[in-house]
Amino acid sequence: MAEAEAELEAVPARAPDRERGRERGRGRDRARERGVVVAGAPRRGPALEGLRGYRLIVGMWIRSTMTYRTSFFLTTFGQAAITLLDFVAIYIMFSHVDALGGFTLPEIALLYGSCSASLGLADLLLGNTDRIGARIRDGSLDTMLVRPVPVLAQVAADRFALRRLGRIGQGLGVMGWAVWTLEVDWTAGKVLLVPVMVLAGAAIFGAVMVTGAAFQFVSGDAAEVQNSFTYGGCTMLQYPPTVFAKDLLRGVTFIVPLAFVNWLPALHVLGRPDPLGLPGWVAYLSPLVAFVVFLPASLAWRAGVRSYRSTGS
Repeated sequence: MAEAEAELEAVPARAPDRERGRERGRGRDRARERGVVVAGAPRRGPALEGLRGYRLIVGMWIRSTMTYRTSFFLTTFGQAAITLLDFVAIYIMFSHVDALGGFTLPEIALLYGSCSASLGLADLLLGNTDRIGARIRDGSLDTMLVRPVPVLAQVAADRFALRRLGRIGQGLGVMGWAVWTLEVDWTAGKVLLVPVMVLAGAAIFGAVMVTGAAFQFVSGDAAEVQNSFTYGGCTMLQYPPTVFAKDLLRGVTFIVPLAFVNWLPALHVLGRPDPLGLPGWVAYLSPLVAFVVFLPASLAWRAGVRSYRSTGS
């Protein structure tokens, strides 16, 4: 604090008022970058403070990761190769059949690639939220509660794993091959729907992750329950909806809306009807569904944090 005050006061005594204000502003910015709270400085809102804290923590872990560049590239390539094995299994299956549930290999590749890229993006940004249960049990969550950064930003950014770009890369690669191979009557709406499908799907998966993390305040440890809806849900979405029962389709459409991750948008892109008979314009609701799902997820997280009782350790 003394260093920050020294920078703020380091202004020439005879400088004009305007120049003195600029110098004080630059000094305040330098102090703020070091995490020093400056008296009289305008306060950011909770959302901006959370984004700033998230950025700083992520930047720290990225610098730590890039210290060993060879290890980073090897682990990233390894994760891409391991996750690609799921599509290799699908490819081998299609060496014995021509279609699965009426879908060809490029059509299923579109489902696989979009879902894998969405989950990879959500896992990169919010994947570490499943560790909240361990922090609750060992009491290390207490240290996060006393820091001037929202807890969710700290939990999500902690041990940020840049190697998870491997899953995103292989998913986008498979989806790119599918888009190139498919014979689709492309329109402006369908072209726009492809990237929106990936981003909105990542937001839906992120909301599920936050909800699962909030549930761990009650259960103590429910990481596998959370993973069953994220990783398990992605495995389900890699296959066409026509191979599943109608009751399951209703559940993942109206209760846990995973169908909006890629099923409904991809069906519209491919020109296929929805098994539940939903109209085609529903495919464009994925961003709205992501927003609606995030509202109860954020409320559940707030309730979980407020109900937390320290271990006393």
